[in-house]
Amino acid sequence: MTLTPALSSSAPGTAASPAPWAADAGDGTYRNPILYADYSDPDAIRVGDDYWMTSSSFGHVPGLPILHSRDLVNWTLVNHALPALVPREHFATPRHGQGVWAPALRFHAGKFWIFYPDPDFGVYVITAADPRGAWSEPKLVKAGQGLIDPCPLWDDDGQAYLIHGWAKSRAGINNLLTLHRLAPDGSRVLDEGKVVIDANQLPGWRTLEGPKLYKRDGYYYVFAPAGGVTEGYQAVFRAKNIWGPYENRIVLEQGATPVNGPHQGAWVDTPGGEHWFLHFQELPAYGRVVHLQPMRWRDDGWPVMGNDPDGDGKGEPVLRRAKPALPPQPPAVPATSDDFAAPTLGRQWQWQANPRAEWFSLTAAPGALRLRCVAVPSAASHWLTPQLLLQKFPAPAFTATTVLRAKLEQDGDAAGLMVFGYDYAWLGRVRRDGRELLVLRACHAAQKESNEQELAATEAPAGDIHLRVAVAEGARCRFSYSTDGQSFTPIGPEFQASSSQWVGAKVGLFAAARPGATSPGYAQFDAFTVAR
Repeated sequence: MTLTPALSSSAPGTAASPAPWAADAGDGTYRNPILYADYSDPDAIRVGDDYWMTSSSFGHVPGLPILHSRDLVNWTLVNHALPALVPREHFATPRHGQGVWAPALRFHAGKFWIFYPDPDFGVYVITAADPRGAWSEPKLVKAGQGLIDPCPLWDDDGQAYLIHGWAKSRAGINNLLTLHRLAPDGSRVLDEGKVVIDANQLPGWRTLEGPKLYKRDGYYYVFAPAGGVTEGYQAVFRAKNIWGPYENRIVLEQGATPVNGPHQGAWVDTPGGEHWFLHFQELPAYGRVVHLQPMRWRDDGWPVMGNDPDGDGKGEPVLRRAKPALPPQPPAVPATSDDFAAPTLGRQWQWQANPRAEWFSLTAAPGALRLRCVAVPSAASHWLTPQLLLQKFPAPAFTATTVLRAKLEQDGDAAGLMVFGYDYAWLGRVRRDGRELLVLRACHAAQKESNEQELAATEAPAGDIHLRVAVAEGARCRFSYSTDGQSFTPIGPEFQASSSQWVGAKVGLFAAARPGATSPGYAQFDAFTVAR
């Protein structure tokens, strides 16, 4: 893998282009967020000199992204641990807000483990000898509704444990953390579990979740956020006995910074003895972006994160700081652009449901992506369209440009460039009454099956057409088109991107036919370029 300064990774299926956001300042410092993209509920570990991270992926496929770094600042997306969600048939259709919630990543007994929850089915485990390679099929560790945010710990005596939280939407309870004895092979829980931390007994505490279980110097520590994702804080609990009783402290909160709700993440160390904490911050349309905080252990055995100028143990997030004392690494970011020259899609792409082979081809026209015009389930909106091929917003401001060549065979066939969320918009070609039009369409509150509205329409130019969306600060989007790739014509009004269910807005490509159609039409995209 070749990495170049301030360029995207040249992993399979990607094209090198200037990264719209880079955390590494190039002068020995970094800026937060280190990942200005929706890597929600991050968990990370160090194995030797390598750092590995995963995050929630909800109903997007493939799921459970695997990111790699050697300096905690420059990260690349190297794999997904879940090529398909289970049960497979259940996730053959979009399941917004369902699927993979906050996972835990661990290394034990010579292999990598991910415990992840599906709030509608239970807690699963998968393993791999190499995180870049194939992971095992998911195995259900504990069945049940409302089980979320699991984390294992293998104790010094060989006994294993699993802690998890609760989703009130499914279980009717929350603000509790339950601990189980776990089979040493991680395959199943061995008891009914015990509530070891009840935040309902702590005045003013709400929505305690996301526990990460550690052991240090004879204490068991539970790192867990509370207070909600937009305005909460990071807490730590500790006890001499894993079953409690636990005492607690708040160790990171917004304070006077612009970093709202510093929330849920992972403690890692360096070979040289430094300590760091990765966490997310929720930014509406951009999703849950990842920050890196310095962390230290006080003499009294409590951690403190970020800056703590008054020494009260409650840190505040840092915006810029010296990088960890680790060997220098080439600047790198997760890939965004894709020239479609590789035999596989770039790892940045995700579908809205478990994909089908007939949706796309990278061999029908080498060097291009071909998307088939697949019938949509609803004429009202694309909220339940599974074949949307999308990726995360990668920065506060960027442009995404693609080249579209379409063969639309039937009325209703359409293809183009889309920004997707609760509100979404797309610019593309559509066949209507035997004519091809270039249209800008939008849908507001799509989750309620609102109808799309046409914001602009004109005769589609013949031949290839370049489609572009420019995203400005605040996730304000302007669509434009070009016939030569040089001079772009704006079309329609500005569109305000929005979040979707538990995730940020996404940008990408689609091809579709009207409900019930068996169209042979297709769209061909020569490249997808993301730039500053």
